[in-house]
Amino acid sequence: MKALKSDIYNTIVVKVGTTTLVHETGKLNIAGMEKLVRVISNIKNSSKNVVLVSSGAVGTGAGRLGIKGKSDIKIKQALAAVGQGILMQFYEKLFLEYGINVAQILLTRDDLEKGVRRQNALNTMTTLFEFDVVPIVNENDTVAVEEIVFGDNDTLAAVVAKLIGADLLVLLSDVDGLYTLPPHEPGAEKISYVKEITPEIEAIAEGTYSAFGTGGMHSKIKAAKIATEAGIAMAITDGENPTNIYKILDGERCGTFFEPKRQISISKKNVIKWSD
Repeated sequence: MKALKSDIYNTIVVKVGTTTLVHETGKLNIAGMEKLVRVISNIKNSSKNVVLVSSGAVGTGAGRLGIKGKSDIKIKQALAAVGQGILMQFYEKLFLEYGINVAQILLTRDDLEKGVRRQNALNTMTTLFEFDVVPIVNENDTVAVEEIVFGDNDTLAAVVAKLIGADLLVLLSDVDGLYTLPPHEPGAEKISYVKEITPEIEAIAEGTYSAFGTGGMHSKIKAAKIATEAGIAMAITDGENPTNIYKILDGERCGTFFEPKRQISISKKNVIKWSD
């Protein structure tokens, strides 16, 4: 495995979307999961704290039950209930091959906005770090409504990064960065570096949707605003090549990098509003 050179980023949140984890058939992309787990395990072995924010429960449940495309909220919640256990079973098996223990944390907006519940979530994750465990976070889609419709965990990943005072947030996506136009259009150019999220940058972000995923570039820019305003660097990169995370950790331009605003104290990062 790759030896890591960077000591700038010590607490890292990696978010992976449904389109990276689940084939269009609804079946798990096991090869993709294996590559991701290998990279995260290696980063964890370099004495860094890593949180994995993973989508895919609804898509995995749909694949298991043979349901295609989008459905109403009640069906999506049921699919999440089926898929979450399957997803965690695969993650646990794959991480254990590298000697890494994992823990499941299911969160809703209320868990991250209300003082006592937010503090409990923070306490759990910091204690898991002490035990060298990788927390695997997902929205609690079986009871959530708003979150299951918007964001595909992009916002959740940014809020979690802010909660734990992370140094870096990496969004693994089916699009390898922010483009001036939708990537499939002629003349589209990738923007490799964003110093500040301006109205022009926000205007570029056009939502793109898949059969099971709900996130798009708009939700990723929203996540970038939350992260960078909290002093957390963020990058969007190709989910099919999780080894790109190594390049980001080593300071290379890979995908689109969002520069954080001035560093602030962890205590201030922990003051969370979901709509930041």
